[in-house]
Amino acid sequence: MLEKEDLASFKLGKILAKYPYARDFFISIGINDIDANRALRDLDINHELLEDAGLAREQLIVNFLAFINKMEKLKETSRNIVESITIIGGNDKSGNAENINLELKVGEVISVVGPTGSGKSRLLADIECLAQRDTPTNRRILLNGEVPDKNRRLSIENKLVAQLSQNMNFVMDLSVRDFIELHAESRMIDHVEIIVQEIVSCANDLAGEKFDQDTPLTQLSGGQSRALMIADTALLSLSPIVLIDEIENAGIDRRNAIELLVKEEKLVIISTHDPVLALMGGKRLVVKNGGISKVIILSEEEKRYIDILEETDRKMLSIRNHLRKGGVIDDKIIDFGAARRSPAAQ
Repeated sequence: MLEKEDLASFKLGKILAKYPYARDFFISIGINDIDANRALRDLDINHELLEDAGLAREQLIVNFLAFINKMEKLKETSRNIVESITIIGGNDKSGNAENINLELKVGEVISVVGPTGSGKSRLLADIECLAQRDTPTNRRILLNGEVPDKNRRLSIENKLVAQLSQNMNFVMDLSVRDFIELHAESRMIDHVEIIVQEIVSCANDLAGEKFDQDTPLTQLSGGQSRALMIADTALLSLSPIVLIDEIENAGIDRRNAIELLVKEEKLVIISTHDPVLALMGGKRLVVKNGGISKVIILSEEEKRYIDILEETDRKMLSIRNHLRKGGVIDDKIIDFGAARRSPAAQ
């Protein structure tokens, strides 16, 4: 931890380079212009500002030291250590027991399937709120095999779950860069400019349409918005659980998006009607009448069909883009021969 004598003797430029959020401390007491070449103890501060803040110069240094140490401690402990969640069954809409005790581990991809209105979103909501027999389904969610502390359920700073949905649009009047910088600074991330570049580059790899750091958030398309949020969630969010609700028509590279999240040690749970996304999950939870009716483990036979479905999907995307650019449909464009071949024929 920092000592008062050390901190007071450092030049403010050095302090701000190491602890960018330190500027917020000075701004909070009305000091907006900081001489980077001066040490904290030699800083020329208006006495009226100190009086308004109720501080003597010595107390200012003590408070500043406490602020930095507290922020550093928060930074060290802010990452949530979650290895697994366990879904303990409740009941469906008819009151029938789910009879399920299912452990899901970080690094897994789980798909949730079922008809519209079957209860897929309710399952995601139960996981998001870490339900403890206090939702309509009467489910219980455990963290690392234990009942989560009440403070963790209500914590905003250490949010365990990030949710990405199909209907996601920005209303903030910020550029992409400004948005990422705000998030990075709130997480006390060093080298903000580097993380901005990484997230934008990653988002562009996922999106069908490219954008840059200066693009206003309100000008992003639906696909671009979701690509940005997936990249931001993977590379910057501390939430270890990612819930994805209906992104099949999001205009992004879905396989790479899922692989990115898994690579960053997230537990990914996808609610979907899309067969490609459904088969990306190692486990498939089938929801009927508000309850989990079945858990299906992805088989080797099903794995062989993923490439065929993806090829069909890519062909449809190619045709869609062809039409957008003013193209016409002919036999050369409509060629599903490769997609029609069975795994055995290949």
